[in-house]
Amino acid sequence: MSGLEEQHGVGVGDAFQRLWQPERLAYIKGAGKPTGDHDCPFCTIPDRSDEDGLVVARGDRVYAVLNLYPYNAGHLMVCSYRHVSDYGDLDAAETVEFAEYTKRAMTALRVASGAQGFNVGMNLGSIAGAGIAAHLHQHVVPRWGGDTNFLPVVARTKVLPQLLAETRAMVADHWPTQ
Repeated sequence: MSGLEEQHGVGVGDAFQRLWQPERLAYIKGAGKPTGDHDCPFCTIPDRSDEDGLVVARGDRVYAVLNLYPYNAGHLMVCSYRHVSDYGDLDAAETVEFAEYTKRAMTALRVASGAQGFNVGMNLGSIAGAGIAAHLHQHVVPRWGGDTNFLPVVARTKVLPQLLAETRAMVADHWPTQ
């Protein structure tokens, strides 16, 4: 134990190296999560430039945006423009474009990053784990063989090899038009 630890009782030395990711605290505390419909980030992102909003592609009824707190590099979300909370609330045209953009996201990520698999899904409602339950969004998380190592298991930390702005440009450049 160092003198500082002994003096202040801040812990016992244990030979582990610490990996700090302090920017996650804002997410944990709920920064940016809407308190009402008027401050929903999925409603305001489309008003920003693609670069500022991390928008990868825009359709008539839905858009694709990088996740600000990704599980893996390239983790993006397909969001409806319309502020609805449940998949069943989409009309027929929205449902078709929502599904089509999910397919396009997978195609773009395969070409841009060589993704070998995907986790695709929605958390409907806060009880199901939705961070922003008030606005429907579907996660598309690219996966590669061996992309899970000891860090997420032991240190609850992911190593992301690229800045979000660079990832957005890479995926947008490979977004299929049809």
